[in-house]
Amino acid sequence: MFRYTKIVGLAVILAVSYQIRADEVKNDVEILPPLAPLGEPPIPPDNKQSDAKIELGKMLFFDPRLGGDTSTPCIVCHEPSQGWAFNDGLSRGYPGTVHWRNSQTIINSAYYNKLFWAGAAASLEKQAPSAAKGGVAGNGENDLMEARLALIPEYRKRFKEVFGGEWPLIDDAWRAIASFERTLIQRDTPLDKYLMGDKSALSDEQIRGMDVFTGKGNCIQCHNGALVSDERYYNIGVPSAERWETDGLAQITFRFEMYAKGSNEELYRTAKADPGLYFRSKNKWDKGKFRTPSLRYTMYTAPYMHNGVLHTLEEVVDFYNQGGVDKNGKTTGWPENKSKIIKPLGLTNVEKEDLVAFLKAFSGDEISMERPKLPPYVPLFTKDELEALEK
Repeated sequence: MFRYTKIVGLAVILAVSYQIRADEVKNDVEILPPLAPLGEPPIPPDNKQSDAKIELGKMLFFDPRLGGDTSTPCIVCHEPSQGWAFNDGLSRGYPGTVHWRNSQTIINSAYYNKLFWAGAAASLEKQAPSAAKGGVAGNGENDLMEARLALIPEYRKRFKEVFGGEWPLIDDAWRAIASFERTLIQRDTPLDKYLMGDKSALSDEQIRGMDVFTGKGNCIQCHNGALVSDERYYNIGVPSAERWETDGLAQITFRFEMYAKGSNEELYRTAKADPGLYFRSKNKWDKGKFRTPSLRYTMYTAPYMHNGVLHTLEEVVDFYNQGGVDKNGKTTGWPENKSKIIKPLGLTNVEKEDLVAFLKAFSGDEISMERPKLPPYVPLFTKDELEALEK
């Protein structure tokens, strides 16, 4: 029985490894999903939406008490005024640290099958605790966060109404936050309107840019479908973050993540770039690969790429047009794994301008939100009650 279990386990590992490696494999006959309007987000059957749950999740999303030292609510890395992301190359970190990757917007995150740059979370319910408890992110502990919630009568009341328990449970907090995040969607972009029949929704420049996107620019190869992402993994030659070379704290954070995610000693001591998907698969051919991000709402989410090294959409287009090389014309990071899809495009200046104009059609009006008023702590026992318990 033990031998059978080991064989089955090995088979599963190999199957997962093969699937991850096959993520990038595309053949000449593959039919790519066309660009399409965004539909309703999927709702998991074990976490149905309700107005009360969404409102609770909104409060928790803005509440710094879900974290280590009450300084790092979700909005620290997903600020509404910064595209529901963070407009710096590397995201904010827990006090005394910096983060090591760029913060992605949570707008339309409800549609992803895989969250985080390397697809480490399979749902918003799993993404929330990974962020709130991550060493360089929220750095929270379940028992402490749960105890704080218990000291807030308004939360006790709301958790009981939504989930039925006498006391707030931390796993229910993640469910509520996920429910709120599933309301942060944008389905009325100029492109959505155009695809649904309003031919005046795009300018002539944007229509020409769409032709570049689906043709000469070959953006559609990976940025396709309604989400504008195939959710596969690629090494596209993104240059390493210069901050890792000049900022001692960022370097410490990078090495901490290398250690925490299980790199060997050689990789720990020598890596100059983020190994990406390698941390999940431990396959050398996955070094430097990251999941294709959606292009929706990108007008508000600069800088771009997993480490924020490209600051504008114009820089992104130039990067692809040059074939995914740095300012010195070289592929950095893990050049041996660079995708064969990435090659010089030969776009003219007009074509690049048209393409940038079209990329802006994936974004509608900026989404803002009034911050909720957060409920206060109240002691579980009065002074008299405590004295009575001591007698």
